Amino acid sequence: MKKVYYLKTCNTCLRILKELNLSSDFILQDIKTEEITVKQLEEMKELAGSYEALFSKRSKLYKEMDLKNQDLSERDYKHYILEHYTFLSRPVILIDDNIFIGNSKKVVEAAKNYIETM
Repeated sequence: MKKVYYLKTCNTCLRILKELNLSSDFILQDIKTEEITVKQLEEMKELAGSYEALFSKRSKLYKEMDLKNQDLSERDYKHYILEHYTFLSRPVILIDDNIFIGNSKKVVEAAKNYIETM
C-alpha cells in the first residue's frame, strides 16, 4: 500500500507532497475531511511501534489542553488522535511495510530516498 495522511490546509504538508513528487498510485487522505478510522490508526501503530510516535506534541490543542503536564498512556494517545485530527503528526507516509512520520528534514529525506529507489 502507498498512502499519505496529510492536511490539505497545511502548507508544510503540501510542500512535502510536492517535494516527494509522488506517483499516481499513492492514495492521499486529507485527515480533516476524511477522518482516520480505528483500523487505519492501528495499522499505522503496528508500523510505528507506538501511538506516541504518531502523536504531535506541537499541536495547538496539546498546549491548550495542558497535556504536557499529564502522564499520557498509549491508550490516551490513541484516543486523542482519533478524537481530533491535529494530534496526528503529519504527514504520515506509508509505503508497503515502511512508515515515515512527520515533517522533519531527516524524515522527509528518508521518504524521498526510499521513493526514488522503488
